[in-house]
Amino acid sequence: MARPEDRLPENAPGDYFVDRSCIDCDTCRQLAPAVFARAPAVERSVVARQPATPDEHLRAAMALVSCPTASIGTADRQGMAAAATAFPEPISEDVYYCGYASESSYGASSYLIRRPEGNVLVDSPRAARPLLKRLRELGGVRTLVLTHRDDVADHRLFRDAFGCDRVIHEADVEDDTALAEVKITGVDPIALAPDLTLIPVPGHTRGSVALLVRDRYLFTGDHLASSSETGQLDAAREVCWYSWAEQIRSMERLLEHRFTWVLPGHGRRHRAASEEAMRAELAELIVRMKCA
Repeated sequence: MARPEDRLPENAPGDYFVDRSCIDCDTCRQLAPAVFARAPAVERSVVARQPATPDEHLRAAMALVSCPTASIGTADRQGMAAAATAFPEPISEDVYYCGYASESSYGASSYLIRRPEGNVLVDSPRAARPLLKRLRELGGVRTLVLTHRDDVADHRLFRDAFGCDRVIHEADVEDDTALAEVKITGVDPIALAPDLTLIPVPGHTRGSVALLVRDRYLFTGDHLASSSETGQLDAAREVCWYSWAEQIRSMERLLEHRFTWVLPGHGRRHRAASEEAMRAELAELIVRMKCA
């Protein structure tokens, strides 16, 4: 729990607060935008307005349990029990957001895809007991796709809990992931199943991959996201650890695929009105990247 003595002065008066340990990961602002906002002066999240309605209390509590650094505090327990079991949270059809972000992944988002053939987890959330229980109730995890080396978090605990096969590109394998069951190579798309296509997208890291599900949902890790400021598709050069030129080429290859959703590890989700609209937005981003 956050420390009241470290409460940021920018917080609105009241029970909920954010302390100085916040890493500005955006988790709370995505989950409870009516309550949390970014304070540019301190480059952290703060409570912009105390929750007032039952739904706002629930969303604030969901942000609290998901905060990767336990930087959110409150004396108010309203909604807390429900928040602990609210994840995975439905996004669309059989796609869920896992919450329970991990500090080791800098608060990255993780997702569950429910499938009759076996559920898929995209990147590793924190292995919190309530989340593990809910995942079991939803059918467990058959495959854990690790989009890149930065967001592997508690992958070993998920392997132990569910016996899932971990998939990672060999270029991003490190000591912690050396025992991953499936290591892919190259830059060509790989069909993991008829509805699952793994697309290597080197750039952010050498072994970054995206997962395309049902030609509709693209899970992008840290390759591609939507900007919280502009709402446009975006890629951040300042966190491109391998090659900006390769990231541009990887983005161009995505034009060959069909999807209407972008679901990133860091950054905001994005949904286009159509496949054509998404392709046009992606083409615009590529032009901006080449000028950066």
